[in-house]
Amino acid sequence: MTTPRAPITKAVIPAAGLGTRFLPATKSTPKEMLPVVDKPAIQYVVEEAVSAGLSDVLMVTGRNKRPLEDHFDRNYELEQVLRDKGDEAKLSKVEESSDLATMHYVRQGDPRGLGHAILCAAPHVGDEAFAVLLGDDLIDPRDPLLTRMTQVREQHGGSVIALMEVEPQNIHLYGCAAAHATGEEDVVRVSDLVEKPSSDEAPSNLAIIGRYVLDPAVFEVLRKTEPGRGGEIQITDALQTLAAEPSLGGPVHGVVFRGRRYDTGDRGDYLRAIVRLACEREDLGPDFRDWLRSFVTEEM
Repeated sequence: MTTPRAPITKAVIPAAGLGTRFLPATKSTPKEMLPVVDKPAIQYVVEEAVSAGLSDVLMVTGRNKRPLEDHFDRNYELEQVLRDKGDEAKLSKVEESSDLATMHYVRQGDPRGLGHAILCAAPHVGDEAFAVLLGDDLIDPRDPLLTRMTQVREQHGGSVIALMEVEPQNIHLYGCAAAHATGEEDVVRVSDLVEKPSSDEAPSNLAIIGRYVLDPAVFEVLRKTEPGRGGEIQITDALQTLAAEPSLGGPVHGVVFRGRRYDTGDRGDYLRAIVRLACEREDLGPDFRDWLRSFVTEEM
């Protein structure tokens, strides 16, 4: 087990999914590249990692994901065209994505679940604690969830997961944590985890959302984890093992998040995320909010 106070510098972003809920748009375009206002969803995620001090980013990709690599690479031809036009504003936006972080890529190959995707990161991560950010969850930069999670890891060691209170009838859509209070209002000790339980079987209304800070001991547990729900290797099952046996890699804590989260994994929530973020933009918000009020009034 690594030293609890060792700084975390590496982030892993699994991005090998097919995005079937957004077909036909995702037939040839990775779901992570779908725009949220005027930036692809994946850029928000990388920006969040960087803002938490994690500038070494490994993206776990699959077939047809080359546009992800291209987005975070330099585009010299486009940059030169904008430079020749004197369009410094657009040039800055283009250069921003290529300067964000040190990017690395590995292919998952066989899509065997989130746990398997995380296991693909083992050679890059090595014996260090690391963060995992799922691209479907966008966390508002005004609510630094990942920074808080790294603080909890540095304090307690082990692994830390992000939790959110949901309505009991919706808990079947998430992994669910059995949790016990600590001396901190937003931190709980996790004793058990269940992947997508029914409301009758759920140990709480605390749902796991797409942010993890993991001890490297999780890799050895994942190697021994049998396929679970859906025939896939589930990170929830590996964390359940660590929670039940802290001697394997430290305890599992949860940070209960009550901030602003935008779910882009569902078509309806994706549209709502665009509206909310557009309304808050200084350059778009005033005119867009006026139009939205008129539209809602007319439709109602």
